Amino acid sequence: MKISIVVTQEEHYKYAQEICDTIESSALLRGTGIAKRTPEYIQKKMENRDALIALADGKFAGFCYIESWQHGKFVAHSGLIVHPDYRNLGLAKKIKSKVFDYSLEKFPDAKIFGITTGLAVMKINSDLGYKPVPFSELTSDPSFWAGCKTCTNYEILKSKENKMCLCTGMLYDPKEKQKDPPKHPFNVKVLNRLKSIKQALFLKK
Repeated sequence: MKISIVVTQEEHYKYAQEICDTIESSALLRGTGIAKRTPEYIQKKMENRDALIALADGKFAGFCYIESWQHGKFVAHSGLIVHPDYRNLGLAKKIKSKVFDYSLEKFPDAKIFGITTGLAVMKINSDLGYKPVPFSELTSDPSFWAGCKTCTNYEILKSKENKMCLCTGMLYDPKEKQKDPPKHPFNVKVLNRLKSIKQALFLKK
């Protein structure tokens, strides 16, 4: 089975609704928080060529898009998703790696960051050279944090004044030239423990 990963264009607009549905259903299945996207927003990212899509014989297989903040000073990858029919093939890592390289081309001086509760995404980020950081090292742009309002954990984030949540912040600074090899090897046990501590602190009744 051949899966191609390409920068989006007009012919891919038809997948916007399916992408949104897959992102939402995946989050519900995992029981994690999610910042919801609309098909219109996804299509806008496609129009601006700020997204990559994976296709298998014309069928939607995966997706991820780029957002920039503070005039290109910070860049984030959002909406990383793989369709259930194409999981366990290493596709998420391939998409993430391609969108990472594409981001470096479009925004060569930007710091690339992300926030996530998923250990699989943390592993991929770590392999690319990201390091865990406090939220204070991420963008201060309020419009980024406003995107978390539809997440089930938003009240936690708001109560901590955008300084902490169940998500872990991760950052890649191109000035450190840390992609190969990573300077911060991924440790599942450590990050799993961190996640458990945050859940115990923030979700206690």
